[in-house]
Amino acid sequence: MSKKQSESNRPTHAIWQVQGEGEKARWSRVGAAWLHGDKKGANLKFDSIPLNGRVVVREITEQDNASGEYNAAAGEGGAQ
Repeated sequence: MSKKQSESNRPTHAIWQVQGEGEKARWSRVGAAWLHGDKKGANLKFDSIPLNGRVVVREITEQDNASGEYNAAAGEGGAQ
């Protein structure tokens, strides 16, 4: 598999369950999303389905990829 193919198979967004508000919010990653080629929709894959709290979809950045794990609460706009 070429590098370009493996990069296109990586999710573009992370799906999070967020419980609570502000600095006390607890973020749990529950899935991933891949944007469609026309960027007008996305395929979502959930590892679990949240029954409470809210669901947040955030773009995965190069910095997130470098760290290996995304800490959404510390990210820009993480506690919205």
